[in-house]
Amino acid sequence: MTPTSPDAPRDLVGIGIGPFNLSLAALAHPLTALSTAFYDQRPHFTWHPGLLLDDATVQVPFLADLVTLADPTSPWTFLNHLRARERLYPFYFAEHFHIRRTEYDAYCRWVADRLPALHFGHHVDTVRWNPGRALFEVGFTRLDADGRAESSGRVRARHLVLGVGTQPWVPEPLRPLADAPGIPVIHSDDYLTHRDTLLAAGHVTVVGTGQSGAEIFLDLLRRRPAGRERLHWLGRTEAFAPMEYSKLGLEHFTPDHTRYFHALPEAVRDRLVPAQWQLHKGIDAATIAAIHDELYRRTLHGGWPDTVLTPAVRIRTAGRLGPARIELHLEHTRQQTRTRLTTDAVVLATGHRGRPLDHLLAPLDAHLRRDRAGRPRIDAHYRLDLDPSVTGTVYVQNAELHTHGVGAPDLGLAAWRSAVILNHLTGEQTYPLPERTAFTTFGLHPRTPQVPPARQATRLTPLADGT
Repeated sequence: MTPTSPDAPRDLVGIGIGPFNLSLAALAHPLTALSTAFYDQRPHFTWHPGLLLDDATVQVPFLADLVTLADPTSPWTFLNHLRARERLYPFYFAEHFHIRRTEYDAYCRWVADRLPALHFGHHVDTVRWNPGRALFEVGFTRLDADGRAESSGRVRARHLVLGVGTQPWVPEPLRPLADAPGIPVIHSDDYLTHRDTLLAAGHVTVVGTGQSGAEIFLDLLRRRPAGRERLHWLGRTEAFAPMEYSKLGLEHFTPDHTRYFHALPEAVRDRLVPAQWQLHKGIDAATIAAIHDELYRRTLHGGWPDTVLTPAVRIRTAGRLGPARIELHLEHTRQQTRTRLTTDAVVLATGHRGRPLDHLLAPLDAHLRRDRAGRPRIDAHYRLDLDPSVTGTVYVQNAELHTHGVGAPDLGLAAWRSAVILNHLTGEQTYPLPERTAFTTFGLHPRTPQVPPARQATRLTPLADGT
């Protein structure tokens, strides 16, 4: 709902409009008693545009859209998007359980274009708590189509939700080259923008053995001539490992596992997250198969493709050779051997890290409670732990990996998390949520007997004739 006065405080202001805050905005839209506003500095919704490869699919089923797992009757479901575009029957016959990224991006843009509470082209500058008014004050700058500042403004809110997302992560040895002009060291987020340059390069190195690295290696492989591929693919993981995608393995992305993980001691959580890397940092089996098939096809007439695939390798240092060549100093993490690799271009499929919140939350820092590692403490309702002098609530989305586990960045939990936040905000079961979501029982519950009762001896029933 939009307040009658533009100066009236909103019940909830969202900062950042990625898929997670877009989910929250969509589920909040029919709650007419709730006034909301969401701000993002981009001119319109986009979702990893540099990785929207033609055949790349979203790694969750289409039911994991913005709203369905919380409210399948919502007008903002993926199926309703297809219906509005008159594509429902073609989708039905296509039998695609996992949709293409380009289609997911189009769906999100369809939703974003129709929600009146979204405000793009607004850069949030400051967030502070006004104790006299018992409100948050959010200062922002309006941007023109070219990203230049036009004017400033302010909105007041009873509660906030931070969904500022992640940013590309560049390993330390490669940061000077990635920042240098004219050197083709690019992050995978910008792959499509620079693909022609990469295809024209003599030798290309892909760094990173996760899904994006696999997709980029496959795309380059398919577009370079047989026998002259000149591709090198390396990364730190022990193998080009498949993502855990068994049905019971996927139950780690359920609310049941999230609740279990949140209740663990901090030290246990910190050990568990890196151990579960294959749940969300592996490569889907179809992509692995496609890479092997393409490599195998190139051996049909004898010889091997000019490719090198080496896991368990880290980049120690990197430097520039002449005006355009790049030298990578490599170390095998198990053999403890070292070598040098000369290449013409590097694609960094090295993932993303959460955007730092310290600058945005600096005025609230004195009120913010942190864990032993200095990270914000976040409760089961996705609230930052603030001291009682701040009576408003700050919710977070996809900034809680350390407290909620591997499901934090997963699209499949977006609708559920949004529903948890809205239920807490309204104080009602606005979106009823299931008590149980997994066949797996995560952990032992001391108050619940875990051992079946002792087996009783079988009682024999006499035959009808008494024998």
